[in-house]
Amino acid sequence: MSKNYVGHLPAQDPLHHYLQYDILPQLGLDNHKPRFRVFRMGGSNEVYLYEEKHSHAQVIGKFFAGNGRGGPNIPEKDQRMEQEFHNLHLMRSYGLTGYPHDVVRPLGYNGWLNSLLVEEYRGGQPLSNVITDTIVYRQHEKLYEKLTALAYFLATFHNRTANGYAVNFHDDCAYLDRLVRKLFKKQFINWDTVQEFSWLRDRWREQPRMWEDQQVLVHGDATPSNFLFGQGLSVIGIDLERMKRADRVFDIGRITGELQHFFMQITGNKYAAEPFIGHFLWEYSCHFPNRESAFHSIGGRVPFQMGLTLLRIARNSWISHDYRQQLIEEAKITLRTF
Repeated sequence: MSKNYVGHLPAQDPLHHYLQYDILPQLGLDNHKPRFRVFRMGGSNEVYLYEEKHSHAQVIGKFFAGNGRGGPNIPEKDQRMEQEFHNLHLMRSYGLTGYPHDVVRPLGYNGWLNSLLVEEYRGGQPLSNVITDTIVYRQHEKLYEKLTALAYFLATFHNRTANGYAVNFHDDCAYLDRLVRKLFKKQFINWDTVQEFSWLRDRWREQPRMWEDQQVLVHGDATPSNFLFGQGLSVIGIDLERMKRADRVFDIGRITGELQHFFMQITGNKYAAEPFIGHFLWEYSCHFPNRESAFHSIGGRVPFQMGLTLLRIARNSWISHDYRQQLIEEAKITLRTF
């Protein structure tokens, strides 16, 4: 993830006091005169890296309600801040605390500092960079290796949190409806297309396989920027704000849909991602007693989530009109495989 230096944190800033007296002691530091360098991190939220100048200790500050400076709390933002803090703690309680599977360590939260969540900084290469390097520099083996590691991480994440209750596919259908409404509201699709997606939704709802698996905890925002890779099988999961109970393919379909999007956008060839998608699904399936049965079951449910992922990407204002239409058409094709 990119970072840009923006200056030092003033000693009189309330955030300086919070980092000095509440956060640094958790890292084993008792520095009475710390100085913090501040870096703006790339990403959709207000995220900053704070580096203590003398010890070089680094922490991440994620602000849910503003511009990275002290300010009053906002109830809805506070709820999201606290939710992610507890989600991170919960997944670490399942043993995701080191090599090869790690969830970033939360250090504290403060609603009065623009709904601030502080986490331990973990370096690593995001999946988005690995995919891009594969396409641009033809580093195919590296992407295969990292998809193997990610499959292992997600299988562990999911299998350790299964609760024995059946999934509720109505929730996924409702999510499709929200995406379609948003696309229609922005005039990216017409009413006939809305009706087609509604018809496809109902055909998937009729499939018994969409109701047969048990609930697990899913990451909830399994985009390529939210998984960092270290050496070997090392995977670090970040940004668990949207973690929830769902079908495991909610995450799996997000990853495969993002793979298709990256290759389709950069190469123009929608089939270029297929070897990597197949590899990822096969590697994920190896973490079950019957690999072939798991591969068949997961593969039968993944297209619905892939279609949702393509529609989710199509909402974004930064993509071109032509590519948005390509994503929407590809989502239709994918959802027609019920």
